[in-house]
Amino acid sequence: MTKGPLVREIVFEALTEILEENRHCHVILAKALDKYQYLEKPDRSLIKRMVHGTVEYRLTIDHILNLYSKVKTEKMKPAIRTILRMSAYQILYLDRVPDFAVCNEAVKLAGRRGFRGLSGFVNGVLRAVSRDKEKLSFEEPCYKYSMPAWIFAMWEEELGGCEAVRLCESFLEGRPLMVRCNRSRASAQAVLTSLAGQGVTARDMGAGVFSLSGVDYPEALEAFQKGWIQIQDLSSALAGEAAGFKEGDTVLDVCGAPGGKSVCAADHLKGSGLVVCRDLTEGKVSLIEDTIRRSGFANIQAGEWDALCFDPEWEGRADVVIADLPCSGLGIIGRKPDIKYHASPERIRELAALQREILDVAWRYVKPGGTLVYSTCTISRRENQENRSWFLENHPFEPADIRERLGEDFTQESLREGYVQLLPGTHPCDGFFIAVMRRRAALAV
Repeated sequence: MTKGPLVREIVFEALTEILEENRHCHVILAKALDKYQYLEKPDRSLIKRMVHGTVEYRLTIDHILNLYSKVKTEKMKPAIRTILRMSAYQILYLDRVPDFAVCNEAVKLAGRRGFRGLSGFVNGVLRAVSRDKEKLSFEEPCYKYSMPAWIFAMWEEELGGCEAVRLCESFLEGRPLMVRCNRSRASAQAVLTSLAGQGVTARDMGAGVFSLSGVDYPEALEAFQKGWIQIQDLSSALAGEAAGFKEGDTVLDVCGAPGGKSVCAADHLKGSGLVVCRDLTEGKVSLIEDTIRRSGFANIQAGEWDALCFDPEWEGRADVVIADLPCSGLGIIGRKPDIKYHASPERIRELAALQREILDVAWRYVKPGGTLVYSTCTISRRENQENRSWFLENHPFEPADIRERLGEDFTQESLREGYVQLLPGTHPCDGFFIAVMRRRAALAV
């Protein structure tokens, strides 16, 4: 099979798993790119863009297909639905391949998948989309930004209409690969020299984070393999900056897989103190152990533990507890577009309740005068600001002023009260919530 049809077969298989079997987009895409490392960089880039883009624009694509097909997408055979979606994405959003060639390749793919009898249907729908694509325009946010209506409405209510639009537009722009330097392992100059030697351009984002371009396979970077850098968005790195780690601290990360924030803590501690990174399952702990091995830090330990279960051995022991808790993930839609299709108001309520249960346990590990860092990668008041307020009202903690910790680019008034909601389009990073709270000292008897 030549490269063109092979690329389409790879995209078809990946999208079938993601859209028809509800598998995670980033997992399936990473697996495909790992399997086909031998393909040339342009082909691998096309695979990534077609898979990610088709998932990202699924709502808009389905709406357009339904305008030109008597059989609506939800009634189509899964294979035909996938072929039409990926081909419509190429026609509407890419210009590398002429529309007529996209239509022809879609017909061939349908034939190879045993649907030769539907080739006329596939060809007719796609040619109609191609013919009218310049006329298509939508005002509804659902189709203009391929964003579920309820999510846009929630952001519009909580943030305002302009911010909701800015968020949606930012997610469709794509997110750059960011890495954080382990500054106690290698200097920024050593990292930059290593990256440049492999044809990678880096832009300084602050907090030891670089935005990279020209990267095909991050795991092949020398700096990654040596543990000098780790893949981590600026938003996540800022949570480490906000924590205010001090050399010699004892740190407990209660939901830590794959270990990025724990490595960040170990780096701030410059190899001193102790960082214990826990998560719920053996598989997640294995991910943490891989991160620890690659980082080269000796002051991190991994462990399996349910964050909902209190561990009396840790009561009042930690200088810093990191509680980066399970959430709806709406802040990273730009990286994981399938998140928006799996989220729901009911799920947000369930997750907010789970976060409170974990916080009810985790605060007890913080020693008097110590710090609790509560963070999520979402944009939802119920999971973020409301849970912070609830926690402060019901536990012996007070906000920590973090105005001097995040750098001069972050000046929100909320930093005085120890928290910040990072928003794509407004901030140069993923959507992220960080709240830093200090346990009040025990009263003298």
